[in-house]
Amino acid sequence: MEHFTIIHALCRSALASPTPALRKQVERLRDELAADGNTREAARLAQLLSRVDKTVEILPTKVSRSFSAGAGEPMTRSVKPPVDRETSAALAEIIFAEDITDCAPIFSEHIQLAIDTTIEEWAHWKELQAVDIQPAQTCLLYGAPGTGKTELAKSFAKTLGLPIVVARIDGLISSFLGTTARNIGNLFTFANRYQCVLLLDEFDSIAKLRDDPQEVGEIKRVVNALLQNLDIRGNRGLTVGITNHPNLLDPAIWRRFEIQLEVPSPSFEVRKRIASRFITPLAVPDSHLRLIAWFTEGATGAEIETLVRTYKKSIALSAGEPIPLIEMLQRFATLNSARISGERRELLFSGTPQMLKALKTESTLRLSNDELGEMVGRDKSTISRQLQKLDTGDELEVV
Repeated sequence: MEHFTIIHALCRSALASPTPALRKQVERLRDELAADGNTREAARLAQLLSRVDKTVEILPTKVSRSFSAGAGEPMTRSVKPPVDRETSAALAEIIFAEDITDCAPIFSEHIQLAIDTTIEEWAHWKELQAVDIQPAQTCLLYGAPGTGKTELAKSFAKTLGLPIVVARIDGLISSFLGTTARNIGNLFTFANRYQCVLLLDEFDSIAKLRDDPQEVGEIKRVVNALLQNLDIRGNRGLTVGITNHPNLLDPAIWRRFEIQLEVPSPSFEVRKRIASRFITPLAVPDSHLRLIAWFTEGATGAEIETLVRTYKKSIALSAGEPIPLIEMLQRFATLNSARISGERRELLFSGTPQMLKALKTESTLRLSNDELGEMVGRDKSTISRQLQKLDTGDELEVV
């Protein structure tokens, strides 16, 4: 493409301070280049967007300065987490902000906007205090496993420049009567002393419905203790609860969380962006990212990462002769049958001509005959003949 070097430089400069609108335009340019057959240029823009995903942080310096006015002591690495008195098991793990990776999870625009709004509140702590308002200090994240809830909580701490105190459920829960409730109290007392983010992962383990007939009376004492400590924590820091089973939570628990954010399975565009992030440092055609995103419908970010790792392994071990993408997907679907939907898996093994027609007519993919041929290891003319014979009902040749 003529003058692409200049266009690439302009995009790189503009993405140094990206906005959602700007990013959308660069993504449109990438997709149009790929649709016109300029796969190399499209791949370079995809790499550029992926690097932006890894490096962008939301006002970290401003947030850190603002939060320093809040309650609590700064936490140092010499601080030890609280322990269970009977077993000496740690009640929490401490992860410092500088030890958290910069790779925040990728979400849709409306989810990211909600996240940005929460961060903005903490960034303007003093302005809110001036009108007697506190930033949202409790956040409940719920959704299917692997959708990025835990990583999102860690990215909160990273952006705020605060250590994250991750509750260890195996340490909190005790078989001794009353000990679990006491451990919860000790955990909150510890978190309230320091400037930190408190993360309660697998939250449903200690926040179950108090009228659950399967639970004994101890769970009522545990939930009551949890409610009391959530109330006491007040404006002492950010508390994040995470659950894969929101239906198990006691109604009173829901009322304690100002933010109740459902983290959904990623959409097609989000799955494509996730694939683009994890494919680095390799540069692959945009058509490959589209196909991976399409075949992983219903999958979580973690499952897409697993597939992309398999793809990168196949390229690294190909000795200069890459395995066609469709063949790689077939191998992955065989070894990981639960990670790809039954409909998509059936299509993968339906026979090449039928599969080619399905992929060609899928409007989301927008695949050319050249792209289809490259994916199955055949030339454009062979693909054209097969598609034409399918349309006319002629006998198909084996490809």
